[in-house]
Amino acid sequence: DVGIAEQHAVTFAAGLACEGMKPVLAIYSTFLQRGYDQLIHDVALQNLPILFALDRAGLVGADGATHAGAYDIAYLRCIPNLVVMTPSDEDECRQMLHTGFMHQGPVAVRYPRGSGPGTVARASMQALAIGRARVLREGASLAILAFGSMVHACKAVAEQLNLSLVDMRFVKPIDGELLQQLANSHQGFVTVEEHVVSGGAGSAVAEALLGLSIDRPLLMLGLPDRFIDHGDHQQLLALEGLNSEGIEASILKRFSSLLSPRSPRLVAQPMR
Repeated sequence: DVGIAEQHAVTFAAGLACEGMKPVLAIYSTFLQRGYDQLIHDVALQNLPILFALDRAGLVGADGATHAGAYDIAYLRCIPNLVVMTPSDEDECRQMLHTGFMHQGPVAVRYPRGSGPGTVARASMQALAIGRARVLREGASLAILAFGSMVHACKAVAEQLNLSLVDMRFVKPIDGELLQQLANSHQGFVTVEEHVVSGGAGSAVAEALLGLSIDRPLLMLGLPDRFIDHGDHQQLLALEGLNSEGIEASILKRFSSLLSPRSPRLVAQPMR
């Protein structure tokens, strides 16, 4: 506990890592902004094995705009050597924290305030393959690429509209191999994130698609380009169109001509 001294916390962790330790820096997403220079020059430049546990990623309800973790994906994914993970539930969060601790380089795991959807955690811990997403459902026409806390809301949408659903897991690196496979069997993509759209996970997907010369329409859903006031978390998500109903409405508005009749095929695929 270094008090309200985030810059010192990051450099302190870097010093511990230089001496052979494996520091875990637990910090609010919004407050890591204060240690950005140290994150780049003291951690990433030396590729030090530090795990950043980013609490309060996304909207934070009653804590308001000052505490919202709405910008971390944008300011983290541009930093060399840094891996960025987005757990979708409690068990995924545990596995990603374990993966980050075992990784020989800097890792950020962003997770929301409060409780998850209630997933039962596995007793065993397994390091995930870096940069690999997992397909939760195979559908038709479109693939929803959901990040972190948005995976749960997207499950009902994918079922209702018969769409494929992917838990992307990683913002950096993006699973380009899976994007290529999905492009071969889908006519478009939808990204959903609890983060500002500008520079966020959707932007990372757009860059990956461009780099792979994949020509498919892309709808990017996320937080708008404005500060969001305090309020009930679920109500705020609904107001911004990031609950199941809002996500479905946005997809129908953009892609109604591409959607096929509903014939669900629920698939639980093993981790790659």
